Amino acid sequence: MLNLETTYMGIKLKNPLIVGSSGLTNSVENIIQIENSGAAAVVLKSLFEEQISYSASSTLMQNEYGNYYPEAEDYIKHYTREADVERYLDLVKEAKSKVSIPIIASINCVSNTEWIEFAKKIEKAGADGLELNVFVLPSDLQKDSAENEAVYFEIIKTIKKAVKIPVALKISYYFSALARTINSLSYTGIDALVLFNRFYSPDFDIENMEVKPSYIFSNPSDLSVSLRWVAMLSDHINCDIAASTGVHDGRAMIKQLLAGAKAVQVASVLYKKGFKEIGSMLETLENWMDRKNFTSIDEFRGRLSVKNADNPAAYERVQFMKHFSGIE
Repeated sequence: MLNLETTYMGIKLKNPLIVGSSGLTNSVENIIQIENSGAAAVVLKSLFEEQISYSASSTLMQNEYGNYYPEAEDYIKHYTREADVERYLDLVKEAKSKVSIPIIASINCVSNTEWIEFAKKIEKAGADGLELNVFVLPSDLQKDSAENEAVYFEIIKTIKKAVKIPVALKISYYFSALARTINSLSYTGIDALVLFNRFYSPDFDIENMEVKPSYIFSNPSDLSVSLRWVAMLSDHINCDIAASTGVHDGRAMIKQLLAGAKAVQVASVLYKKGFKEIGSMLETLENWMDRKNFTSIDEFRGRLSVKNADNPAAYERVQFMKHFSGIE
């Protein structure tokens, strides 16, 4: 019998496939379908820090990070009316009562302010874990890299004092020393890192002279970015890794497990193909394990990580040279 079980954030999962935070995870009806399709856990759609602050004080954008989202005010006012933060707690409670898979709440944050108190309510509502989606775009000309990175450590320090449930940190790759930062973050007491989050990508409408969003969904080609860093760091950090972005089929999931990921998060492919793709991805994993004579994920996880390389950066440079110079 094949054993697909894994442990992520200290939580035992029946398999490594998690449905990531998205509009697909914003209703109990969808969460039930997700469980029935075979997923091992679900990350609820993120609440924004600004939503929580708005609900708590009816004021917006009063902290130093507010100017990172200059168009947020109208959106937050509208969205908070449609999805009050109290409904989020109800979603956690109802989902926990209707499904048996772990429910991981999610907060999109850029500071350690009022939303911390709401995290305590999420824990009390019964969430199995909390994922913090933090993305500080390093666009402020007055702040150096150390100041931008400090935000992440401040958030973790505060949240770990506030809640006892497992905490994961979802980050981008916008760091000047990504490997060192990830390693340092892994020793803060967090239970997992999610590599990587997706962020707003601007495009230009040249006819109407407007800025509009682009590349809302990930593509299979996006896999290479997270695959590289999961492979490089999975054996060198002090917490679990979940791979996110670009996982569009079972083969991509297998690749991330071989790189050393404890779990993978999927969303874009489910928008495109529906929840049935969950079963298809798991079937691909089972068939591959059967062909390779693996009976458990632990037998092959990390098999292709860069754990034996003294200098992963040099390893990458060699591969670059081989690819572009035709050296075999």
